[in-house]
Amino acid sequence: MFHRSLSVFVVVLPLLASPTPKDAVQQPTFYKDVLPILQNRCQQCHRAGEAAPMALMTYEQVRPWAKAIREAVLKRRMPPWFADPAIGKFANDHSLKAEELETLVSWVDQGAKAGNPQEAPPQRQFVEGWNIGQPDVVFEMPREHPVPASGTIEYTYFVLPTGFQEDKWVRMAEVRPGNRQVVHHVIAFIREPGSKWLKEAKYGEPYIPPPGTGDRGQGENLVGYAPGMPPRILRENEAILIKAGSDIVFQMHYTANGKATTDKTRIGLVFAKQPPQQRVTTLAASNMRFVIPPGVDNYKVSGRLQLQADATLRFLMPHMHLRGKAFAFRAIYPDGRVEELLRVPRYDFNWQLAYELAEPKPLPKGTIIEADGYFDNSPNNPNNPDPKAEVRFGEQSWEEMMFGFFEVAFDPKLTPRDLLMPKKAQSSGD
Repeated sequence: MFHRSLSVFVVVLPLLASPTPKDAVQQPTFYKDVLPILQNRCQQCHRAGEAAPMALMTYEQVRPWAKAIREAVLKRRMPPWFADPAIGKFANDHSLKAEELETLVSWVDQGAKAGNPQEAPPQRQFVEGWNIGQPDVVFEMPREHPVPASGTIEYTYFVLPTGFQEDKWVRMAEVRPGNRQVVHHVIAFIREPGSKWLKEAKYGEPYIPPPGTGDRGQGENLVGYAPGMPPRILRENEAILIKAGSDIVFQMHYTANGKATTDKTRIGLVFAKQPPQQRVTTLAASNMRFVIPPGVDNYKVSGRLQLQADATLRFLMPHMHLRGKAFAFRAIYPDGRVEELLRVPRYDFNWQLAYELAEPKPLPKGTIIEADGYFDNSPNNPNNPDPKAEVRFGEQSWEEMMFGFFEVAFDPKLTPRDLLMPKKAQSSGD
């Protein structure tokens, strides 16, 4: 997060000179100097009902954590941001600026004083916990779902009818887990009318597909949740299509935490005000056929996807599990040019971050997106469930995944299938 060490500046001034802005921050206070930083960088997660373990909304909430905050920002653990600054620029980079880091450290070192409450900025407003504002429609599991205290919990699916009588264009979408202590992740898919995916599932009832059925993720991705993953908020002229009569499929991954409990997750949608100029979908450069040998500390697994139509790249999101170590994306253009898009030297499974490009990047037809995931299956990895194990693709955290998710915008007259398969292959049924 921070690639510039703190510096001490010595400025010689005439004795009668007034204090400079730099001097004024030598004794920062909470209300004037620290609270604005927390509002901009921290409170989206550090508030009641969100992913962080403590709220950082008021002085009374923040003061007991002052030393922990100092350590976390100096060690670059917080705010979570893992992109190599030398590769690409990202609109949602919430890493601290050098002056923000210095203010937080100085505040703690000088006694973490409250200061004058009258100097506080206006309180940041959140709408009923929703980061997307008040949704136009909310889909919620119809009843509390029991989560056992122990054992392996297979991916559980809930199919909910939208009841949409006409096509809907969605500009914002957000998952609100009912119980973040046991919800490992959520992916909401769109199941179009006529799809046979999960045909045995009853509306609103939990369903676990039989092993080997290949039922995982056969719909278009609508929105997902994992710690650190932001809601899906698209530009004014972009949207996701939900066709009339479609269903929403919740893919729920629960992790037992030693206490029997329940969950009731919901998803909120905000519709576009007018038909979009660009349709948006999520694709992946992935690999599900790999074997990570025991004990290796830097095992590379690669995936690629070639676009069959013009598109515009919006964000990149690496996904691996507990042995994930580093990740990289690159584009290979039709003219042979290769461009690095994102490099994550220190991947952290606890924070599933999406990296939104500051400037959308055109991807001509024929562009290949390649992704490399690096895995540490050695005893030196403190998160490694079993360094002696041979590791393959699997849904549970002690298994592994290698997905290089990326979001693209494209001509709304096309479908996601048009991006993946040439017209000839589609017509032949390949």
